[in-house]
Amino acid sequence: MKKVAVYGQSYSISAEKEIKILLEVLQENNIVVFIEKQFYDLLIKDDSLDKKYPTFSHFSDLNDSFDIMFTVGGDGTILRAVTFTRNLDIPILGINTGRLGFLATINKNVIKESVELILEGEYSIQERTLLSIETEPKTHDFSELNFALNEVTIARKNTTSMIGVRTNLNNEYLTNYWADGLIIATPTGSTGYSLSCNGPVISPDSKNLVITPIAPHNLNARSMVISDETAIQLEVDSREKDFLISLDSRIATVPKNTKVHIKKAAFKVKSIIPKNQSFLQTLRSKLLWGEDTRNETNL
Repeated sequence: MKKVAVYGQSYSISAEKEIKILLEVLQENNIVVFIEKQFYDLLIKDDSLDKKYPTFSHFSDLNDSFDIMFTVGGDGTILRAVTFTRNLDIPILGINTGRLGFLATINKNVIKESVELILEGEYSIQERTLLSIETEPKTHDFSELNFALNEVTIARKNTTSMIGVRTNLNNEYLTNYWADGLIIATPTGSTGYSLSCNGPVISPDSKNLVITPIAPHNLNARSMVISDETAIQLEVDSREKDFLISLDSRIATVPKNTKVHIKKAAFKVKSIIPKNQSFLQTLRSKLLWGEDTRNETNL
């Protein structure tokens, strides 16, 4: 590891101590550090840096000479970091200073130890599937960033009435979901919005997607796991003239006659898993799957 990028939230600093620890351990190992420009300006304003660093502000400022992108924050920070790394194959390592942290799994108390494990080669790379969308007619909001790591969501707008989401899989009609909306989630996103709507947890290395209705009115509608090779087409029926499409945290308003085409993106995002971390360990700690006292004798 010779050169890294660092990305964090640009609206507040809630992890000054953790940022300093990360930068110190990188400096001790003579690693060149680039910091995202808005985050860097915030750190300078807060007097959190003891030296100047080169910066980046766009996808075009990065290239395959970067070994890792470190994120400081929560899962939302990683979702935004992906808009910088895109298809550059720069692995991402998230330091969790947020709340739940399914993606940003490095505990803020073990930053130094985790970085040292990576320097020693004690880690694995996990590839994560993304979704891409196209719309008819085209939506300029997603002309450049037309991909999502967690999910693509169709949702109602300016109404308390449900919407109908006519759903086709590989050009075959599935059903018309009458609901507040519909979530198409990757395995990564299965522990996010989809999970809160009673969707299943899917292992990150599964080659699947999950379709999860949001508050469905047709009560027999359930989440459905499908192959990630499936081409999905959605059309919305609504009393309102518009509906919402969100790609992770990016939202656009589109007219209800818009057709939405969703498929697996042409590239994947790489996440770094230090030897002291695993997906199952994250499930036990974040979803409290190990809280049953009957499991204590098996730990």
